[in-house]
Amino acid sequence: MVTNLTNQNSIQEEIKRRLNSWNAYHHSVQNVLCPSLLCKNIRINIYRTVIMPAGFYGYETLSFTLREEAKLRVFENSVLRRIFGFKRDEVTRDWRKLHNEELNVQYIQPKILLVVKSRSIRWAGHVLRMGVRRGVNRFLWRDRDKEVTWESHE
Repeated sequence: MVTNLTNQNSIQEEIKRRLNSWNAYHHSVQNVLCPSLLCKNIRINIYRTVIMPAGFYGYETLSFTLREEAKLRVFENSVLRRIFGFKRDEVTRDWRKLHNEELNVQYIQPKILLVVKSRSIRWAGHVLRMGVRRGVNRFLWRDRDKEVTWESHE
């Protein structure tokens, strides 16, 4: 996967591009997530095993601002609303979308931001364990304290 950076070293456009492709992927399988076709547990498993991994590729190397984190939450909530369907209001007897709090109660799996952040920490651990001759390790520590030396166990 190619990552695009701007001259200000901003990755906002890259994150926007990835969210758009993830959203397009979700829309291509959204009919499978329709509540009338499959039971809720199967739809959740499809989301966790098919949709989430397709969008996570390479996300562990990106750092998110609060705005991008909010976009990830919006995306996840829209997918979960598709999975859980509508709810009939007790008072008005009209059908309505589920509120975010109701989604949090029904979907008890780790949220998308928690998964992305845990993968980022795991990736950083891999980078730290790499030898100094590896390109990604040199890139990570290039502008850090010049006196720090890392022993290579290669």
